[in-house]
Amino acid sequence: MTENALREQICLLAKSLFDRGLTHGNTGNISARTDDGGLLVSPTGTSFGRLDPARLSRFDASGLLVSGDQPTKEMPLHTAFYDTRSTAGAVVHLHSCHSVALSMTPDANEDDFLPPFTPYGIMKLGRVKLLPFFLPGDPAMGDAVRGLAGKRTAVMLANHGPVVAGKDVEAACNAVEELEETAKLALMMRGIKARMLTAEQVGAVVSKFDVEWDG
Repeated sequence: MTENALREQICLLAKSLFDRGLTHGNTGNISARTDDGGLLVSPTGTSFGRLDPARLSRFDASGLLVSGDQPTKEMPLHTAFYDTRSTAGAVVHLHSCHSVALSMTPDANEDDFLPPFTPYGIMKLGRVKLLPFFLPGDPAMGDAVRGLAGKRTAVMLANHGPVVAGKDVEAACNAVEELEETAKLALMMRGIKARMLTAEQVGAVVSKFDVEWDG
């Protein structure tokens, strides 16, 4: 994919997320690797619904901002995933409603945030780590991701929103949507004795689809 095509894809997928209410206002940020090892990143204070391909923040392979507007203040989150996961080709961070709501429930599972309701959440996300609350833009968020040593493709920032890495922009966007939909299911089923996937069924999904499944 050419860089111009990648710029267009980033903006198209971001607008799709915005138009369907998966993030709002000027919340959320998105980045992707370029063929030369650099990064394209959504600028600070911008809306997913109105990203301009020509104004995306462009970093070279050494991490120097070479063109475009100033990047999102959440750069430490993005670079932490790229630095610890060699397969990461894109990172998406949203402020999606249901996942944020689930993160505020008193019994939210820190090591396995999403209940095993469907195979798709497992296939696209593996285990999701729930991280504590940090102030927006705090570099400590990146430190927390680095502390996972590349073992998770997705984290949930408590009272804030999900951050997901994928092999490319489309994969990362699909995965973060799956996270939000699974969180929505979890809230819908609260107070109901849900019939979740058994440990054996989860194991079968992990094995068949070669899922990274940190213990």
